[in-house]
Amino acid sequence: MSTPADYQLDPAIAARLKRNDAGLVPAVVQADGTGEVLMMAWMDDHALAYTLATRRGAYYSRSRGEYWVKGLTSGNIQEVTGVRLDCDGDTLLVTVKQVGGACHTGDRTCFDADQLL
Repeated sequence: MSTPADYQLDPAIAARLKRNDAGLVPAVVQADGTGEVLMMAWMDDHALAYTLATRRGAYYSRSRGEYWVKGLTSGNIQEVTGVRLDCDGDTLLVTVKQVGGACHTGDRTCFDADQLL
């Protein structure tokens, strides 16, 4: 079974990305159709290449230092319907059809728990 590390990003796309010092770009994940923000995660070139090629949400875990494909263990998969790069090239917007909860806690979104205002 291939992993995100096996995928190479198109050089033309890679040239447009502005990564942080760790080589990562934030990815805001939004529900297709409703625009609901489900989560925010980090991608590097391999995770983005995997996502574009397979249409499955793949990310890089800073805390674990490894790739994770959303739903691979939980079953809460993301069918990626679109990926956009913002005007500065430093943030990705990923639209998905989410099956099950998007948050690792099982909640629909990662923004359900703490409303500050």
